[in-house]
Amino acid sequence: MPPGAPERLAVVGAGYVGLATAACLAHLGHHVVCAESDPARLARLSAGEATIVEDGLPDLLRAGLASSRLRFVERAVDAVPGAAAVFLCVPTPSRPDGSADVSVLQQVATAIGPHLARGAVVVNKSTVPVGSTLVVEQLLGRPDVAVVSNPEFLREGSAVHDCLHPDRIVVGAEDRAAAARVGALFAATGAPLMVTDAATAELIKYASNAFLATRLSFVNAVATLAERVGADVRDVLLGMGYDHRIGFELMRPGPGWGGSCLPKDTSALAFMAEQVGYDFPLLRAVIDTNEAQLASVVAKVRDAVGGDLGGRRVAAWGLTFKAGTDDRRGSPALWVVRALAEAGAEVLAYDPTTVPGAGSAVPELDGVAEVVADPYAACERADAVVILTEWDELRWLDYAKVAGAMARPAVVDARNLLDPAQLRRLGFTYTGIGRP
Repeated sequence: MPPGAPERLAVVGAGYVGLATAACLAHLGHHVVCAESDPARLARLSAGEATIVEDGLPDLLRAGLASSRLRFVERAVDAVPGAAAVFLCVPTPSRPDGSADVSVLQQVATAIGPHLARGAVVVNKSTVPVGSTLVVEQLLGRPDVAVVSNPEFLREGSAVHDCLHPDRIVVGAEDRAAAARVGALFAATGAPLMVTDAATAELIKYASNAFLATRLSFVNAVATLAERVGADVRDVLLGMGYDHRIGFELMRPGPGWGGSCLPKDTSALAFMAEQVGYDFPLLRAVIDTNEAQLASVVAKVRDAVGGDLGGRRVAAWGLTFKAGTDDRRGSPALWVVRALAEAGAEVLAYDPTTVPGAGSAVPELDGVAEVVADPYAACERADAVVILTEWDELRWLDYAKVAGAMARPAVVDARNLLDPAQLRRLGFTYTGIGRP
């Protein structure tokens, strides 16, 4: 078929990567069958209901189902027969030692092997350790089937945009014809195609996330220095960002980086380096700096309430690891909330993606914090409010109302979201990250 011609595809896994990938491939004109093993999620997806918060995804999902270019099944073995390419989008969480747990990937590869069409291409879309392409090849046991690495570079909250407007398409394989076939599936995006070997493609993904984590840890370290010398980190970073070699994008201080990718992938890369005899001191310093940043936010809240969190009431605004998504995996906000509670604080938490009263709104915080329905309820009689996720709606609250509800009007803005001068005029004590 010519490049970009519609193909019959399968996607295994309807999580953050798999669902966005399936919906976007259908939008590009391909016929996609997506496997989701959770019956409740499967029912919702089949009814056209997005199971994750992702801008643009509900419309793509409904359009794909209406056009019959997208459908969902429960078993991977029912999705793959007849597919020209099968995308594996399954979880690879961290083990306690930092290595990636690829057991689900191995189980899926073993299960689908006998059901693949002759000449199909199996695509590792999950973030997997270097060498995983070879492992999948062995588990499939199908010499007539090619396996390639096609790492994802999707940002949660803008995954649909990133999928349809990628910076690049990376495909790694020994079989260059198979790599070209996978690249052709995304030809309509107009993105540059980089074809390399599988090990290099796998390392590109880890190195990219580790570099992003390095930038974020560096920015947070500069913010700490700015506080100690009386500088404004916003202007420091803006001054740096005008240098075209550096740029300003992603140079935003915060409570620490988190999410489903950066913590997992930096730990996995450090583990891989250790396995081949390289300690990677720079990467370990990046991880250590992030852990110190998390602890510093707790210290700022402690100072804001008078030096002792015992018996103090704290409002925590934001629980997801960033705005625009409902994903709380690896969220620095959860770490901070737990640490505040462990120090004796009573924490009332709010996040726009939670629904209090519908069972356990945030299972990760059961017995740790009370999740409430709106930000004003969270700050009733609070000694401090800490902003942990940069939800835009928090900018536009009635802060006179907030001050009136609190026992003492103190804000710890771990996202530098608000205007300090405005809050101070309202009587707040304001503490930001790297701001005077």
